Formats: sequence, structure tokens, C-alpha cells
Amino acid sequence: MADFDNTNRGVLFKNKKKESDKHPDYTGSINVNGKEMWLSAWIKESKEGQKFMSLSVQDKDSKPVKNSQTGGLAEMDDDLAF
Repeated sequence: MADFDNTNRGVLFKNKKKESDKHPDYTGSINVNGKEMWLSAWIKESKEGQKFMSLSVQDKDSKPVKNSQTGGLAEMDDDLAF
């Protein structure tokens, strides 16, 4: 049986550790062209009332950087089972 190829695929889980509006609603990871990245999503609403997800990606190998969407560090769920 061949191994499953996760290239250019990702997953999001509801953020059970969300404590403020600045924390993402969903967290997970994504593989982009063979590079593993953290993925965060916030549920937002447009001026017209249409709901959408705002996304942020961060390299898993880099040190945490200030996230311009949250005004702070993006909270990642380290308990993800991959």
C-alpha cells in the first residue's frame, strides 16, 4: 500500500483554547509545495453580512512572529495529532 501524499493539503480544527477575539477560531496545519506550515483561521463578517474565513499561515520551522491580523502572536494548538 502506498503512503498517502499530504502535499498541498491541510486541516483545521476548532480552537478549544480560544480565550479572546484575537485568538483564531480554528487552528491546524497545511503542506504547501512540501513545506509544513501552521494554519490559523478567524470567522469574520463582511459589511454586507456575508460570513467568511480570514486565514494566516506561519512556517513551522521559524520562530513565532507578530501576527498583523491579531496584533499579537498567533496561538497554535500543540496537541494536534499528526
